[in-house]
Amino acid sequence: MLGDMTAPSHLVTADPTTTVQAFFAAMEDGAMKQALELTDPKIVWRNTSLPTVKGKLVARLIRGMDRDWMGFRADFHHIAANGNTVLTERKDYLRVGPLEIDFWVCGTFQLTPEGKIVLWHDYFSWGNVLGGVVRGLFRMARSR
Repeated sequence: MLGDMTAPSHLVTADPTTTVQAFFAAMEDGAMKQALELTDPKIVWRNTSLPTVKGKLVARLIRGMDRDWMGFRADFHHIAANGNTVLTERKDYLRVGPLEIDFWVCGTFQLTPEGKIVLWHDYFSWGNVLGGVVRGLFRMARSR
């Protein structure tokens, strides 16, 4: 029988799923400073088939999303935690000007014992992203 794989409760200062959801909610609200307060300075951000980004560059990229012509939101379909590891299934929406692209994403988040996000690893399909671009262009054309 496998042993208990969860972290001792005294190491986790906040519910990991709540932390991940608060991180996304802050980004949706354009509150990038609050989102970054939930991350560790040594955060690693991985996206399928894209270069890995670390630390201060992650902070710069997240702060860079705070533009009038950009937007982000996510709909969580499933979220589960085992100790300091959080798994998500969600649909992300990226807006660039009038174009909103939606695509399916699975994510793995690791939190420090202090409850800060230290790993953000998203998995997605480029085919699904391309489909989201097509859907977004279709919605733009219909709204004119």
